Amino acid sequence: MATYKRSVRVEAPFEDVWEFHATGDGLVALTPGWMHLRIESERGPDGEPDPEALETGSTVVSTIRPFGVGPRQRWVSDIVAREREDDYAMFRDEMAEGPFPRWVHTHSFYRDDGATVVRDFVEYDLPGGPAGRVANPLAWIGLEPMFRYRHRKTKELLEES
Repeated sequence: MATYKRSVRVEAPFEDVWEFHATGDGLVALTPGWMHLRIESERGPDGEPDPEALETGSTVVSTIRPFGVGPRQRWVSDIVAREREDDYAMFRDEMAEGPFPRWVHTHSFYRDDGATVVRDFVEYDLPGGPAGRVANPLAWIGLEPMFRYRHRKTKELLEES
């Protein structure tokens, strides 16, 4: 399994950054337009639609159509872990259905002297079996612009002017 990681320091309060990332609206706001993301449904751990926050046991069903090419691809993410302490928070989503054989994304947040450090850590396998595993390091070409956008957008939306 390959990994990707990226961090950014956001000059915004820890609570604001954490709460923003804990919703489907945050996901939409941080996804580049070229992905053509559409949230089809969100369910909380008890099956309730459109939960206020994505807690452990929640599921997000979305579709993407990268660059507007080809049919929409279904992406089902399960929130498999969520923790919150005074100076640290995290949640982990795991792709249950979608274009990757394996995709586990851990979002971590650290209080840092009035600001917040956001860390993304992704464990993934590309499709294609053995050939996909050989190409795993090349996924950086697609992941880096995506996460660079996400981090820039987080700063743009949450940092005080």
